[in-house]
Amino acid sequence: MIFFNDGGETFNEWGHFMGTNLIVRTMEIGLFLGLILHIVDGLMLYFQNRKARPINYAYNKPSASSSWYSRSMALLGTLILIFLVIHLKDFWLKTRVTGLTVMPSHVKIDGVMHENLFAEMLLVFKNPMAVVIYLLGCFSLFWHLFHGFRSAFQSLGLNHRKYASTIELAGSVFSIVISILFASMPVAMYLGWVK
Repeated sequence: MIFFNDGGETFNEWGHFMGTNLIVRTMEIGLFLGLILHIVDGLMLYFQNRKARPINYAYNKPSASSSWYSRSMALLGTLILIFLVIHLKDFWLKTRVTGLTVMPSHVKIDGVMHENLFAEMLLVFKNPMAVVIYLLGCFSLFWHLFHGFRSAFQSLGLNHRKYASTIELAGSVFSIVISILFASMPVAMYLGWVK
């Protein structure tokens, strides 16, 4: 919605809708619980793998049987978690918990005053360090999604030679599109393309 480039009017309207809609709020809780489950499951899998082979192989060439990003899911997941904590601090905590938003802190939507979420984004993304952190988060997200998309089909037992290339293509497109869209927002705001 920021790319409407209308001073944040559309973005703030949709932000208000999503922040007050019961279905969206319920999905938000479900998404958060899913994130916690995903973190716990990933940590359990990581420690199970470490425990299964406590002594390293005498000769180890992991690149022969797996990609670097599949072996780096714990690191990439940790980077994404750090990114999410920063993101929640920058936006969710300020608007939903502390009420500490920037000036002008409120905009009129349907005749009622609401938080100016767009102004908050402009403020955060004026800082080049914040932009770099968000770009690193999107880079990590790309590799996490790239591996996770295909792995999800494998975990569900839905991988088959017949569909493998389609799943791989869909996973690649999904990972690229999502990551680029997320990364384009802080870049566009920092460079002043969106005002």
